[in-house]
Amino acid sequence: MHHLWMHSFPISLFNPCSAPLFPSQKFQEMNTLLSHLCCCILILCIYAPTSATSDNPPLQDVCPMAPQGERRELSMNGFLCKHPSTILASDFKTLLLNHAGDLDSIARSSVSMVTAAEFPGLNTLGLSMARTDIAPYGVVLPHSHPRASEMMFVHGGSVVVGFLDTEGRLFQKRLGEGEVFVFPRGLLHYVMNYGFGLATAFSVLNSQNPGVVGVAHAMFFASDSDVVEGLMARMLKFGEMEVTGDNNITAGFPWAF
Repeated sequence: MHHLWMHSFPISLFNPCSAPLFPSQKFQEMNTLLSHLCCCILILCIYAPTSATSDNPPLQDVCPMAPQGERRELSMNGFLCKHPSTILASDFKTLLLNHAGDLDSIARSSVSMVTAAEFPGLNTLGLSMARTDIAPYGVVLPHSHPRASEMMFVHGGSVVVGFLDTEGRLFQKRLGEGEVFVFPRGLLHYVMNYGFGLATAFSVLNSQNPGVVGVAHAMFFASDSDVVEGLMARMLKFGEMEVTGDNNITAGFPWAF
């Protein structure tokens, strides 16, 4: 009986995709469908683990492996969590963005960023926030966020914003109160005051540690701050800054398009 069963339904263990599970002509179509399903399952078994185990984007710039025997430090994509019994409503509230920043600088602007390091409730949520205040003739110098995109909402005043893509194209717009602009992840972008009063904007970034790479620091790094400020003042030309429409800046930025 056992011999007859194996003879009637031969199954290949070595090539399940081509095995005739139903030799009868009546079940030929079902046999084909099952063979295709078997092939799909094998493909999923091969490729699914690769996609499921891909690394998460790092939240720190560098993390070399510590050699054996050397002191090591645990690094996580986020901070350790509080015990559930100690979590309070105050962990999810912050007052760090309810006041304007210090505008007494050569750029006449201030950017206050709040990440999970300053606001515990942001931990593991993948979010950061920022407040930007810009005095008349002020500018937020070109910079990028290597780990986040930024969505900016203009709370008051008028600004000109823009970013530069990897092909050198400039995307620039003038924004008024209540309008929103998005800066793609990792691209150089800037903001400048277009009006005669204080301009204020709030931003949300999709990383709890977005990082900031500033062109000014990279280009003008020096121990003599007077030299740095002198160079920036000459290049920015605050007294001659002009904006001609939405698509061109004729002066006021430390590069030529």
